[in-house]
Amino acid sequence: MALDSRWLLLIHQIPPRPSYLRAKIGKRLAALGAVAVKSSVYVLPRSDQALEDFQWVRREIVAGRGDASVLEASFVEGLQDPTVEGLFVAAREQDYEALGREAHRLQALVARLAKRPTDARQQAAAGLARLRKRLAQVAAIDFFSAPGREPVEGLLSAIEAALHPQQPRPAAPPPVELRGRTWVTRSGVQVDRIASAWLIRRCVDPEAAFKLVAGHDYVPEPGELRFDMFEGEYTHEGDSCTFEVLLGRFGLRQPALSWLGEIVHDIDLKDERYGRPETAGLERLLTGIALRHADDDARLREGAQALESIYESFRRQGGA
Repeated sequence: MALDSRWLLLIHQIPPRPSYLRAKIGKRLAALGAVAVKSSVYVLPRSDQALEDFQWVRREIVAGRGDASVLEASFVEGLQDPTVEGLFVAAREQDYEALGREAHRLQALVARLAKRPTDARQQAAAGLARLRKRLAQVAAIDFFSAPGREPVEGLLSAIEAALHPQQPRPAAPPPVELRGRTWVTRSGVQVDRIASAWLIRRCVDPEAAFKLVAGHDYVPEPGELRFDMFEGEYTHEGDSCTFEVLLGRFGLRQPALSWLGEIVHDIDLKDERYGRPETAGLERLLTGIALRHADDDARLREGAQALESIYESFRRQGGA
């Protein structure tokens, strides 16, 4: 029975001497985003780049008088694909949690900079640049879109806004100009982008089409509007997530929407500002949707159904 090989395995034996070789190879594999499924057995999602990366590691091991093999693999019994994917997600979540702790410390420092000299702000800006570089490195090996990335990006955007306050954005164009527009955001959608897309189609542009793109440096085509992405027309402003920005820019003041905005804020920025009791449940639900669906359209579609339900619940509680 032929099986599609979804994974690459590196199986190695590293000699005890030189002692530094094992640590060196471990760091190299961690930098590639590989995870261990057994002792001395590491896995990556199969791709041409992953094959080349594993081949270089193998040569390094062999040059150090060790032994290594690179194989294409499918898990038939024992480990299953979702379990292996979970190993990658867990590894990246640890990376994002570490970045989040550093970002919170930097955010607290920036909040105290109002009366500090310019060189202190320059040091904070340098710290922000280092965190952005590290985030980019982790994101490059985040093969299965771990949910921790989005909160860290929100924190860094808030720090950037605090260090470099911008002039208020011009008022949004009248809704009649927004019907049937193409709204662009980053692929691998998570909480804020899922919620913002639902809000756009429900309350701003019922005929909206969504375009998912890779990276932060996308150049929009004429007539496109970007949301929740770098330099987007609608994205984080200060310590407000994109969902909150959309509420403010379009004058959406229904209590039910405001309550949803508070939940999305706390999930996205993880600062527990509002502490609504529904936050943990919606976070778990949207995280589960992202884990079940690699396809962004499916995430947006199923996420919209969940948000519509909680919105209706709030509306009937008096949040109309």
